[in-house]
Amino acid sequence: MIRGILIGLLTVAVVGTGYWGYKEHQEKDAVLIQAENNYQRAFHDLTYKIDQLHDQIGATLAMNSKDSLSPALVDVWRLSSEAQSNVGQLPLTLLPFNKTEEFLAGISDFTYRTAVRDLDNEPLSDDEYKSLKSMYKQSANIQEELRNVQHLVIENNLRWMDVELALASGQKQMDNTIIDGFKTVEENVGAYSEANSDPTLTMMKTSAAKGFNHLEGKEITSKEAKQIAKQFVENGVKDINVTKNGDGSSYEFYSVSMHDKKNNIDLNMDITKKGGHPIYLVQNRDIKENKISLNDATNKARNFLEKHGFKDLDLFESAQYDNVGVFSFVSIYNGVRIYPDAIRMKVALDNGEVIGFSARDYLAAHKKREIPKPKITRDDAAKKLNPSLEVQEDRLALIMNEFGEEILCYEFLGTIDEDSYRIFINAENGSEEKVEKLKNPEPIFQEV
Repeated sequence: MIRGILIGLLTVAVVGTGYWGYKEHQEKDAVLIQAENNYQRAFHDLTYKIDQLHDQIGATLAMNSKDSLSPALVDVWRLSSEAQSNVGQLPLTLLPFNKTEEFLAGISDFTYRTAVRDLDNEPLSDDEYKSLKSMYKQSANIQEELRNVQHLVIENNLRWMDVELALASGQKQMDNTIIDGFKTVEENVGAYSEANSDPTLTMMKTSAAKGFNHLEGKEITSKEAKQIAKQFVENGVKDINVTKNGDGSSYEFYSVSMHDKKNNIDLNMDITKKGGHPIYLVQNRDIKENKISLNDATNKARNFLEKHGFKDLDLFESAQYDNVGVFSFVSIYNGVRIYPDAIRMKVALDNGEVIGFSARDYLAAHKKREIPKPKITRDDAAKKLNPSLEVQEDRLALIMNEFGEEILCYEFLGTIDEDSYRIFINAENGSEEKVEKLKNPEPIFQEV
């Protein structure tokens, strides 16, 4: 009888396990089907958007009226932005596709900049028409390649999940038609980019990469990078490994990994090869109970910057998150805040150590500048503000506008009701360059 009971229990267990496995398999299949459907939708949407993009760019070349041209350029900008979004939804993170994304971003930026200006007073130049023709030609090539991939996907019933697995594993699958097709698109766009160094499109590239050309000093060795790292951190580190990175990129740097045996703390740091400038520092450790105030942490951050040669900086923002103080500093020149020159830091509130440091923006933008004199007065600029704004502070500031240009502004800090705002008014023509709503203190919710 006992044997029969045991056999019954085992039978139930086997059946239950089988059913559980079947349900797990069903759920996994459902997730895979949903992911595949999303990939297919994004791909076919991308192909359709490139078709529309090519046609719309072609239409702008035939237009002459500002009333027609501006909306058409806005439509090109919208389509290129949507195409970028579709690319971002495909499993191409491991497949280099940056040239194509760069091309789409260039179209987006160019058409936006052109559409928002007054085309009656400043019509399209010959160079800009040449740029549009180049975009039209290249979008036709991308359109043709994507249509070819689309045809093969439909005809051979290819799956995007196989693409994801192929890219993740790095192994050659039986059919990599999709990958090969996208590689062809990328190669063609890359060849186009090299052959067409259009200044209108070239300026779209990020200022950060260009900005590192301003670095001063001689090139350092890995041994010198190790010494700089030891001097920059406050810990007694001994285990230091240096790796050279950035070959072939816009700048080269050393990655330094360090270990503090005494406190069992890992630290990581990047240092530029040219000049040996610290780019960032991260210290990974548990932060204990607060022992210093946010104000004391601010002074610690200031002293750290001065000790390591970062001078003429002004505190821009400070905040506390749990047991960490977070600070942003910007350059000051002749009383003008230089917002592109920004350094961000984290200070532990248990002992005042700097546990995070990023000078990437500072190194990218910092240079000698000729700051122009304002063409309008502070009072004239204040007249452009919302009458409801109660101004608390004001100063001159240099900011980057949406086109990557440095603009001298009057900066006004003020409040409307319970909200705080930072508003920048162009010091040359009085236009409203930027409005930022500052974060309010987070509410504290009590458990019921």
